[in-house]
Amino acid sequence: MPEAPTVHAGNTVWLLVSTALVLLMTPGLALFYGGLNRSKGVLNMMMMSFSAIGLISVLWWFYGFSVAFGTDVNGFWGNISQYLGTKTFLAETDLWAATAENPSGTGIPLYVFMAFQMVFAVITVALISGAISDRAKFAGWLLFAFGWATLVYFPVAHWVWGGGFIGAKIHALDFAGGTAVHINAGAAALGVVLVLGKRLGWPKEVMKPHNIPLVALGAGLLWFGWFGFNAGSELTVDSVAGLAFINTQLATAAAVLGWIIVEWIRGGRPTLVGASSGAIAGLVAITPACGFIAPWAAVLLGLVAGAVCAVAVGLKYKLGYDDSLDVVGVHFVGGWIGSLWLGLFATNSVNGAISDVVGASDGLFYGGGATQLGRQALAGLIVTAWSFGIAWLLAFAIEKTIGFRVSGEAEVDSIDLAEHAESGYDLSTASGSGGGGAFAMAGIGTPNSSTTADEPASPVSEKVAG
Repeated sequence: MPEAPTVHAGNTVWLLVSTALVLLMTPGLALFYGGLNRSKGVLNMMMMSFSAIGLISVLWWFYGFSVAFGTDVNGFWGNISQYLGTKTFLAETDLWAATAENPSGTGIPLYVFMAFQMVFAVITVALISGAISDRAKFAGWLLFAFGWATLVYFPVAHWVWGGGFIGAKIHALDFAGGTAVHINAGAAALGVVLVLGKRLGWPKEVMKPHNIPLVALGAGLLWFGWFGFNAGSELTVDSVAGLAFINTQLATAAAVLGWIIVEWIRGGRPTLVGASSGAIAGLVAITPACGFIAPWAAVLLGLVAGAVCAVAVGLKYKLGYDDSLDVVGVHFVGGWIGSLWLGLFATNSVNGAISDVVGASDGLFYGGGATQLGRQALAGLIVTAWSFGIAWLLAFAIEKTIGFRVSGEAEVDSIDLAEHAESGYDLSTASGSGGGGAFAMAGIGTPNSSTTADEPASPVSEKVAG
């Protein structure tokens, strides 16, 4: 006879802490994106992240969790009525992953697991916003977030983690969100950017970060919260959680070095914006791999991700798409690197669940051949195509109905004032003297301002320029 259901105190406490850490990442993202943005749009940029917390949390509770983690219906979504928000789950048997043979499951109350996955959904949607800064109507953003979460993130989470076809049929690996979160959000960002078009003045006008200390603070909070994101995804307190924790730190540290080395070679000087961006690139890349690879492979992954993403952020100038804060260059590219890395370095020697639970194989360099590499590539391509296509269609529909892009006047003057009737800073001059004062410092034109003849003829990377 199986024992009675029992809550595992250690696992539950760890997941509660991890949930709080992951929630902190979205305000951290708001600071990171806000600092990278121009000052006249900092509040609009941050509002996109904070509004995602409000909107996506409610959608996840009401039906998103059911779509993602309800009993599989057809390989594409879960039973939407299973965990519908009109129900409550407070019985002693309401434990995550409980079965007749193991009524305790992981020993984690259902609501704790629901909350943990809720904050994943929140930040995945918020990530997209960095690509469209300074030019998106707030109402259009909310409508897009609602549609994309419903049609893309909730189903994709099911495909990857909830018993859907990517995990159960293709047997692709994704420990904490390389495919479901970063490739997913990065592909969506590109789709929306292509509909909204370029910011006025881009790429000739240099649009540098307005507050670099804010960027570093946001990156630090993201780094801190990411330990809950990755190590928390093990759900239980065990050696694999420890492996995910140390791999997260090692890959991120190495990626900082990889990014600033590229800066040093390319521009002669490393920057704090570059170091902060490198940290994010490393965090992104290690996310799918943190519980499936050895620490030495995590260091190598970080170096590669930092260097490659530092180069990839410049692709937008060559290809002509205005991804304002490099969501594509960091999250899409970094997510792909981390996902493919599993096809090379995943090993059952550090985590037996690779074969026993997921049904996947060792990577190429551990004797598994190219099988797992092909699975990783196929999963990434499927999510890329679905997310990009739906994001483009949603953005196009919104633009043609209520309008997604703000007016040119609002974009030039201040999207913060136009959309939210407030500004991030007091931009009034201290005296009646000329010179533009704080307006000029913030990069906001004044009536007497004029364009100088020596504007840069070629685009300058916002991040590398610092």
